[in-house]
Amino acid sequence: MGKYELSGRESLGIEFGSTRIKVVLIDEAFNPVESGGFTWENRYENNVWTYHEDEIWSGLRAAYSELIEKLGTPIKKLASIGFSAMMHGYLPFDKNGKLLTPFRTWRNTITGEAAAQLTELFGFNIPQRWSIAHLYQAILNGEEHVNDIAYFTTLAGYVHLRLTGKNVLGIGDASGMFPIDSETKDYNSEMLDKFSSLENVKKYSWDIREILPEVLLAGENAGTLTEEGARLLDESGSLEAGIPLCPPEGDAGTGMTATNSVTVKTGNVSAGTSIFSMVVLEKQLKNVYEEIDMVTTPAGKPVAMVHCNNCCTDLDYWVNMLFDFAKRAGSGLTKPQLYDLLYNSALEGEADCGGLVNFNYFSGEPVSHTADGRPMFIRSQGASFTLPNFFRAQIYSTMATLKIGMKILENEGVAIDRLFGHGGLFKTPVVGQRLMAGAMNAPVSVMKTAGEGGAWGAAVLASYLVNSKGLSLEDFLNKVVFASCESTTEVPDEKDVRGFEEYMIKYEKALAAEKAAYENI
Repeated sequence: MGKYELSGRESLGIEFGSTRIKVVLIDEAFNPVESGGFTWENRYENNVWTYHEDEIWSGLRAAYSELIEKLGTPIKKLASIGFSAMMHGYLPFDKNGKLLTPFRTWRNTITGEAAAQLTELFGFNIPQRWSIAHLYQAILNGEEHVNDIAYFTTLAGYVHLRLTGKNVLGIGDASGMFPIDSETKDYNSEMLDKFSSLENVKKYSWDIREILPEVLLAGENAGTLTEEGARLLDESGSLEAGIPLCPPEGDAGTGMTATNSVTVKTGNVSAGTSIFSMVVLEKQLKNVYEEIDMVTTPAGKPVAMVHCNNCCTDLDYWVNMLFDFAKRAGSGLTKPQLYDLLYNSALEGEADCGGLVNFNYFSGEPVSHTADGRPMFIRSQGASFTLPNFFRAQIYSTMATLKIGMKILENEGVAIDRLFGHGGLFKTPVVGQRLMAGAMNAPVSVMKTAGEGGAWGAAVLASYLVNSKGLSLEDFLNKVVFASCESTTEVPDEKDVRGFEEYMIKYEKALAAEKAAYENI
């Protein structure tokens, strides 16, 4: 295969994930040309989950540099660029662009008082990780920095701002900052008024409408790459300014895009460090649930989101320990081979895991009403403690909390034609997909492109900016991007469905033990 010749009509997608910053270059047919990445980890400092500000930029440049190194040639021109990142969290800045506090990420569960008060005030669920909950908690705490806020945004919004000078957000990411009105496609005006009327908000000189980013829809121009922005991205100086950027989106929006699940009655499950499902609704839910976030697609359609803070981290720790054992035993197994071996062994396990229960909680889970977390594996004396049952319990634990939230949607009568899966849980063929289908009692499809993840989805949104041909985002994805995309589908196996239901009975009873663990250990 010959070396790829750059045309300048490629689009670039960049996503700041929770463990990896990934850069993907796609051609005009949406095929990935090359990718680059940088591994980073959140830190728990001063009781806050955070990432260091300087690592945002060093990680971005490192990921882009790896892309260029793999290409073997510098990039001068691009058709478009799109940024995406972990949603929610809190990044407040003063008038000089100085970050006023360390980045408070989605993983924090430190805004319970604010979230509860705002949920009651709005009659709309405000999760703890939403940006408005962080801002209001800072107000309740009497934090001095609140006086100096000129604007606040998300991680994707911050990176986009530095590269374009535009303080804007895609509507999907904006919906994790403050509630969106799906009719006006903007922040909910009535709720903005309610927030502004609070006595402890009135004392500040800023207005909430002025410090929130401007809301944009997919396909709308969000500015162009400045000279300063080009240098932040490409230290070599090759990349030219003037490239258009699409609205910066959250990882939920790019996940929906990457799995073609932006149309009504479709949904997707993203399963990596965290796990969340997104279901595009025919209409708003009848009731308010603290376990369900109401967000939007990148085009502004209402979406019910069940977000869980913990997914594959605990499973990865167990694999790392077993990999160490395998090496000490003289095995030549590679880490990917071990993952496949363990995942496939789970299919040999009993449908209910033989009485084994695992909690993957490294942090609290609002969906299961746990304020903190302790990873914990439980079994009774009579349980069937085998490797297949053990690893099936590990996989079940990644999706158990999600199921608690999804049951609420079932009770609301929300129809789901099909779920699309993407993320690390689905890397080994069939296993995660089949067990997820049983757990959710819905067909689960995985597309050939799913492995490219949110960075590819960000690149597709960037391409949509310059190649939409007047199509809606839904039609653009259905008729152009995914017209001939390969996928595999696993339908629910009745034995898996019953087995997971039995596992969940034990799991929900054992939540009392999980709470006792973090309260006492």
